[in-house]
Amino acid sequence: MSMSVAEIGEAAEPLSLRDRLNAYVVLTKPRIAFMLVLTAAAGYYVGSGSPIDYALFGWSMTGIMLLALGVATLNQWFERATDSLMERTAKRPLPAGKVSSIEAFIFGSALTLSAELVFFFLVNPLTALLGLVVIVGYVLMYTPLKTRSTICTAVGAVPGAMPPLMGWTSAANEISLGAWALFALLFLWQFPHFLAIAWLYREQYERAGIKMLPVVDRSGVITARQILLFGFLTLPVSLAPFFFGHAGFIYLGAALFAGIWFLVESFRMSRAKNDKAARRLLLVSVLYLPIVFGALVINSR
Repeated sequence: MSMSVAEIGEAAEPLSLRDRLNAYVVLTKPRIAFMLVLTAAAGYYVGSGSPIDYALFGWSMTGIMLLALGVATLNQWFERATDSLMERTAKRPLPAGKVSSIEAFIFGSALTLSAELVFFFLVNPLTALLGLVVIVGYVLMYTPLKTRSTICTAVGAVPGAMPPLMGWTSAANEISLGAWALFALLFLWQFPHFLAIAWLYREQYERAGIKMLPVVDRSGVITARQILLFGFLTLPVSLAPFFFGHAGFIYLGAALFAGIWFLVESFRMSRAKNDKAARRLLLVSVLYLPIVFGALVINSR
């Protein structure tokens, strides 16, 4: 009887301890988790009073890191079959058989549960509630929707925008207008970023049955319009921390510079609709977050 790629992977030979540990690290997508923690740290810093409670900051960032690592692991566990069908993901630990599905599920569940316990007992229940929204929204809604509807990007953008909001609530134990501004900024930024990725890998996504917009929008017209729309909306929303009194002129300058750059590349992608423009947009989108959130921390009030 023939086996699927995922089943073949699970039958692979045992790995050395070092390779096994590395496989667990890869499961958690640490680079993405690190970037999310940076945005959460900025949210905490801006939302915190004076003096800053560094012990609370440490527990908050620990919880957010655990949550990001756990959700990424559960995402890979859920997508292990489709990952085996795409070149860009076929070597991930689950389809490659470096970690079994039950081990990945237990590991991811333990990380997310640990995060929720940290939030509830050492931070505050409000942040724990937002963490639950992330788990449900990303793992139970966004991930299965990827093979069903192009609305998955909008659904996934909600939990994806939570880190700065959770950083803020960790410090202030409330959701104010400034917190919503940071949430909106990250929410809008995700559309050009992920649509650029989906454009580059649209053929692989199609083979795996993933219904990202560039897969079903064969002409690229709708994709181009959404990239331009959300690239445009990101710019004015990024200025909100300045006008709400949370940041100064250094932040304003950085947000304008990064926002205009992001918009220009979004416009170029919307016009060219090719892989070269998509790669440029993806690069700028990756640079955008550290520029804007770094300036927010440096020049917050």
